[in-house]
Amino acid sequence: MRIIRDLHRANAGRETVLTIGAFDGLHLGHQELVRKLILRARQMDRISAVLTFDPLPRAVLDPEGNTTCLTTLEDKIRLFDEWGLDLLVILPFTRELANTSAQEFARKLREHLQMVELWVGWNFALGRGRSGNVSALQRIGKVMGFQVHVVGPVSDGQVPISSTEIRNLIAAGRVREAAEMLGRYHQLNGLVVTGDDRGKKLGFPTANLDVREQCAIPAAGVYAAYASISSGRYSAVVNIGFRPTFGAGERTVEAHLLDFGGDLYGQEMVVEFVERLRGERRFPHAVALCAQIEKDITRAREILQ
Repeated sequence: MRIIRDLHRANAGRETVLTIGAFDGLHLGHQELVRKLILRARQMDRISAVLTFDPLPRAVLDPEGNTTCLTTLEDKIRLFDEWGLDLLVILPFTRELANTSAQEFARKLREHLQMVELWVGWNFALGRGRSGNVSALQRIGKVMGFQVHVVGPVSDGQVPISSTEIRNLIAAGRVREAAEMLGRYHQLNGLVVTGDDRGKKLGFPTANLDVREQCAIPAAGVYAAYASISSGRYSAVVNIGFRPTFGAGERTVEAHLLDFGGDLYGQEMVVEFVERLRGERRFPHAVALCAQIEKDITRAREILQ
């Protein structure tokens, strides 16, 4: 998969079948769109291409709103590559870009990417004031010489799958439901940093993750999860919260890897959230907390098996 970061210097090589979007989460709806696009491009012997943005558009347009992301740019690149995409275009999103008209942006795509087909979701819009909706793009395409194909919504049986809905589920700790919409477990990436060794003193050593603030962190509580490090993928119990039993502090993400012994400091870790075991609680003393942790571990083993 080729990656282009400057549209004006782009040279696709031949005609492209293209889609555009933030693609936060790359959930089942996104996957359906990209799958159809790649299949179409192969049938026509053209290049399958995705144009996406970094940072996310809403982080620029509404910086005071919810700017958390479901998928890092690195994870997007990895997933697109695994799916067999030919070309990924990553553009810096700016207010200047947001003010570009739909017609002007389409012209640039025709000129620099040789776009002959544009594949979009049913509620897609681009350009200044989101004026480039599906019907507007179809009119522009007739003039400029490209076709617009629309892919309908993918539903979980109740509501259309969307990045917003998934973020809401994760914020509520409903990671099992979020995974069903994502088509995989929601994950956090982070560096293992030094903590206060409280877990080790209790007999349950934990890896403290330094997680990027913009990543969507599940609600406070205890989760059955998988933790991947350089040596492999392990079952884990992950605690997210403020450790109220020992006095409230800053929020932490701590992973206790089951059946693992070794030093984790300085390692990169990927945590995949499978199911929430319980909410965060304050215990009267450390003995009660340890008894509950044992129950959490037993339940996590049952789920992860």
